[in-house]
Amino acid sequence: MIIPVGIEGDYVETKKTHLFFDVKGLRHPNDRKICFIRFFPDNNGDRVKNGIAYNKIYDLEKRYSLLKTTYPQYLFFSKERDMELQGVKNEDIERIYTPRTYFQSLDNDKKLSQIEKISKDLCELFIDEGGISKDSIGITGSQMIGLSKNDSDIDLVIYGTKNSLNFQKSLKQIFNIPNGCRKYKMEEYKNHYIWRVGGSDIPFTTFLQTEMRKQHQGKFKEIDFFIRYIKSPKDWKGNYYDYNFKNLGRIHIKAQITDSTDSIFTPCSYRIEPLKIISSLTNKQQISLDRINEVCSFRGRFCEQAVKDEIVLIKGKLEKVKYKDEQEYFRILLENQVTDKMIILT
Repeated sequence: MIIPVGIEGDYVETKKTHLFFDVKGLRHPNDRKICFIRFFPDNNGDRVKNGIAYNKIYDLEKRYSLLKTTYPQYLFFSKERDMELQGVKNEDIERIYTPRTYFQSLDNDKKLSQIEKISKDLCELFIDEGGISKDSIGITGSQMIGLSKNDSDIDLVIYGTKNSLNFQKSLKQIFNIPNGCRKYKMEEYKNHYIWRVGGSDIPFTTFLQTEMRKQHQGKFKEIDFFIRYIKSPKDWKGNYYDYNFKNLGRIHIKAQITDSTDSIFTPCSYRIEPLKIISSLTNKQQISLDRINEVCSFRGRFCEQAVKDEIVLIKGKLEKVKYKDEQEYFRILLENQVTDKMIILT
């Protein structure tokens, strides 16, 4: 399986500004990579690489604010996506870091840091117990680009549609055997609650209802890990220019999940049957309820959020989607930590 360079999980380093961006999605314009600022030079930063101190930035609004005030050249309006995005033009890219290359490089490194050794051990555990090949897994995040700290998490990427679906099923067994790998404890879920839905009105008990059953996250040798799944390239439908999205505003609906197979992937998606529009800031004349058939998100917190046949409340951005010459349809995009949600009713 040949995996293109410059996709979800990869990082981009810029030439002159020495910024690090994490790549988002699988489809990109011809002239640049859609990617979001993650590390930037800061004299007060607590990470150092090549003599430069760096700070990490996570909050989406703060990322946009930093670029608008300091690095506006990395912002652009995408008419295909009908929104302002972050991205780096091809000629401004110094280097693209890939998770698989980094993981394979650890075999030849005799002086691994603690986080590198533990990450390597976790990958090897998953290869041995999960039935995946060595070239189907990689390590992303801060350690891949040399900016990790002692308390950094382990961010893994598993490639391939069948690889991912089969491995996801094996995780339940992996968690149940003594190997240093475990699920979160209640106090740890409380920390996740603040990190993942902090500022929203979602109750902790509601958060737990979905979070406790998720398989793609946990602890290994007392270090947090998170798994991201990427579909096989043959399953990526169309290219960046085959799709046109139109922002129709905010919507809040009640729906039933009809297919959650793709809920583990990044981006994750769910097929839905809408039952009722609860509220809408859109032009209702444009909305055909039976053509709102998908919920999608590029954020890991919405992976494994619901399963087939569950009734959910969904609040997010409504988009009209046109793919090539096919009939248009509507989807709900979940992107904001505070305002967007998918809550199980039954």
